[in-house]
Amino acid sequence: MNMTDFVIKLASPRGFCAGVDRAIEIVERALQKHGAPVYVRHEVVHNRFVVDDLRSKGAIFVEELDEVPDGATLIFSAHGVSQKVQKEANTLGLKVFDATCPLVTKVHSEVARYGREGKTVVLVGHEGHPEVEGTMGRAVGPVFLVETLSDVAGLELTSDMPLAYVTQTTLSVDDTARIVEALRRRFPGIEGPRQNDICYATQNRQDSVRELAQICDVVLVVGSHNSSNSNRLRELAEEVGARAYLIDGVDDIVIDWLAGARQIGITAGASAPEVLVRGVLDHLESMGGRLEGADKMVEEGVAFALPTELRDDFEVTVR
Repeated sequence: MNMTDFVIKLASPRGFCAGVDRAIEIVERALQKHGAPVYVRHEVVHNRFVVDDLRSKGAIFVEELDEVPDGATLIFSAHGVSQKVQKEANTLGLKVFDATCPLVTKVHSEVARYGREGKTVVLVGHEGHPEVEGTMGRAVGPVFLVETLSDVAGLELTSDMPLAYVTQTTLSVDDTARIVEALRRRFPGIEGPRQNDICYATQNRQDSVRELAQICDVVLVVGSHNSSNSNRLRELAEEVGARAYLIDGVDDIVIDWLAGARQIGITAGASAPEVLVRGVLDHLESMGGRLEGADKMVEEGVAFALPTELRDDFEVTVR
């Protein structure tokens, strides 16, 4: 297909968030300090390119701790783990570095606090996602998972029970707001966190892709298919009215997707590196597209501290 004279627009912000930056840096510095292999429970972030790169440097990804040799170095992924997994790692005498995103840790703290206060917790999230499994594993009392409005209607709880809710950090902002509204209608006394549990990066990337999809015929979302926040970006772009596709990288692009498009947008999930975006941009430019608008990334001004043992001298944060 011969395509010429179409416009390319880049979403901003896009790509890596502070939690992902921190998690990858923890694995790389652990490899430098302790040598290969370093074991990582679950994919440290949900991106095939990142995982393959770390694997080539000596990281070994496992699902269960019985795959980790005694005394080895273990890293918990950015999605967090249950209290049971944490205790098991301590029992096995493993050298543990926790790469859990601090915003996920905040949700863990909320779940535990509500349980200690005697409240039953409703967790809004996707069943089977490692962040949800880790969060449910931090509960010290009853916890119920809801994914949809119909799940809220089906909850076998009563409005006179002490209740609280928390949410997974990478959900659709709009969908979650509707579910929380339904929870508050059905259970007027339900408590919630003082601040939204959906992380700043998820919110910002959804805002930017919404703007992009309003002006673009096609939106390409760079991110792996097991990435929750990347899937939400594709869904949101489609809801706004663009044809939207989730791709791991340039090799996944199907030319027929772009047929008739005069404006094509590119964004990336919070676990997708900028090098993949650049590959897609270069490919579209080689097809006759021209980049329009600012190429600079919006600075989000967020950074999270590394574990003390992995910091350089005088270093406070990783950016």
